Amino acid sequence: MSLNDEVELLRQVPIFANIEPAKLKLLAFTSERLTFRKGLDLCVQGDPGDAAFIIIEGEADIIIKMDNGESKTVNKIGKHQIVGEIAILCDVPRTATVRASSDVIVLRISKDLFFRLVGEFPQMAVQILRELAARLENTTTQLAKALGK
Repeated sequence: MSLNDEVELLRQVPIFANIEPAKLKLLAFTSERLTFRKGLDLCVQGDPGDAAFIIIEGEADIIIKMDNGESKTVNKIGKHQIVGEIAILCDVPRTATVRASSDVIVLRISKDLFFRLVGEFPQMAVQILRELAARLENTTTQLAKALGK
C-alpha cells in the first residue's frame, strides 16, 4: 500500500476526516504499519497505553477479563476503526485486550503523535469525544439490557 493509499484510508476514519491531506500524509509516514495474525493480541488489558491502532484490514475482538478470571468478548472492530485511544487519552492501563479475529493490518500511532494531532486539530478532539460518547451510550444500553431494565 502506498503512502497516498494510507492517506485515503485515514480519511475514512471519522476522527481524521477533517484533517488536511498534508497532515494525514505526515501521520501515515510517522505511523508504524503492523500485521497481526489471527489470534495474536494488538494490546493486552492492564498493559500501559502507549499507542492507538487504526484497523486497515481485518477484524479484532475487544475482550474484557472479568473478576472471576473468565474473559468475555464485548465488541468487534474492523476496517476504518480506531482502538486503544482510551488508555492514551486517560493515561490509564489498557481497559481491554484487543485480539485479531482474522489477520489484521493496522497503523500504530504513538501516544506523542496522537496528542500532537489532537492539539493541532480541535475538530479531531471533538470527533474523539463523539466516538467515546457513542461507545458509552452503547455500553450503557447493553448494561441495562443485561440487568433487565
